[in-house]
Amino acid sequence: MTERFLLLNGKKFYYDEIATYSFRNSIPLNGYEAKTLEFCRDWLNGVQEYPIQTSGSTGEPKLITLSRRQMEISARRTVRLLQLSKGDHMLACLNNEYIAGMMMLVRGLLADMEMIIVEPISNPMVLVPEGQPIDFTSFVPMQLQTILHEMPHAVETFNKMKAILVGGAPISFSLQRELQQITAPVYHTYGMTETASHIALRLLNGPKAAEYYETLDGVTIGQDNRGCLTIKADITENETLVTNDIVEILTPTRFRWIGRADNTINTGGVKVQVEVVEVAVSEALAGLEENPRFFVASQPDELLGEKVILVLEGKKLPEETEQQMLDKLRTLVRKFEMPKDIYYSPAFTETATGKVSRQRTLQKLGLEAD
Repeated sequence: MTERFLLLNGKKFYYDEIATYSFRNSIPLNGYEAKTLEFCRDWLNGVQEYPIQTSGSTGEPKLITLSRRQMEISARRTVRLLQLSKGDHMLACLNNEYIAGMMMLVRGLLADMEMIIVEPISNPMVLVPEGQPIDFTSFVPMQLQTILHEMPHAVETFNKMKAILVGGAPISFSLQRELQQITAPVYHTYGMTETASHIALRLLNGPKAAEYYETLDGVTIGQDNRGCLTIKADITENETLVTNDIVEILTPTRFRWIGRADNTINTGGVKVQVEVVEVAVSEALAGLEENPRFFVASQPDELLGEKVILVLEGKKLPEETEQQMLDKLRTLVRKFEMPKDIYYSPAFTETATGKVSRQRTLQKLGLEAD
C-alpha cells in the first residue's frame, strides 16, 4: 500500500509522521508550515472541535468554534458538487489559519486528494513546480488577477482543472472579463466562517455565467425584515443564521447579492448601496491603462448628513485620466451615487486574509471610519 503524503512548500510529509508530529525536530519549519501541519495533525487524530478566527474585514475579528461534523458536511458537499475524487491534485494556497484555507485542507484530506500546499502569496503559481498537474484550487481575487497578469500561460494549467473557486472579496469588472479566457468553471463563493466556508456558488465564466448564487444541496435561504439573507442547514446545526448581507431572492435556491447592510449610505435622505457604486467604479476604471484597487465609503457632511467618497490605492491618477474615469462613472450611476470626493492611499491596510480593511485605511488617511 502506498503511503499517503502531502507536499508543503516542496517538502514531502507523510501522513503517519504528521499524525505523530515525529518530524518536528528534524525538519526546519516556518510559521505557515507549522500551522498547516498542526491542523493536519489534529484532523488526522480525530480532533472534534476547531477554534477559528473570523477575518475581521467588516468588523473586529472574533473567535468561533466549528465542529468536525460541520466541516465534514461542508467539505463533502463541495467534493460531490465539483466531482472531485481520490488522487486528484489539489493546490492549497490560502491562509490556513482562516476558514477558506482550512477547508481546502479538509477537502483534500477527506477526499484523499494529492495536496500541493504553498505559501499564500499574491502569485502562488510561482511556487508550483513547472508541469505539476492541478485539478482543483481556490484563490482570492487578488491572487487570480495577479497570476493572469504575471503568468498568462497559467491559463493552460487552469483549463485542465475540474474547478476553480474564488472568494473572500468581490470580483472586479476587469477580472470578470479576464476570466472568460478560462474554459474550466470558475466559481465565486458565498459563505462565512460560521458556515464552514461556502453555502452557495456563482459561475463566473462561460456561456452559463450567472449574476446569481446557487445554494448547495440541503441549504434553506430566506430574508429578515431588513432584506438580509438568512441561512438554515445542517451546517448551521439547523439553526437560522442571520447575515448582514442584503440580497434579492430569485427562487428557493437562487439569490442575487446586493451588498452589506452596514454599507448603506444615507446621503441627503437617499439610500446608496456601496457595492452598487463599486461595480460602476470598477467598470469605469476597466477601460483605463491604470486600474488601481479602490473602495467606496462615506464621510460626514453638514448638508447631506453623509457624502459618498471614493478611495483609490497608489499615486494620484493624472488629472486627465481621473476626469476620464469620472465622466464614464457619471454615465453608470445616479446623481446621488456619484462620489463627492476622491482620496488616494499609498497602500491599503489589509487583514490577515488579504482583504482590504476599509476602517483602518480610512483612519490612516485621517478620515472617520464607521
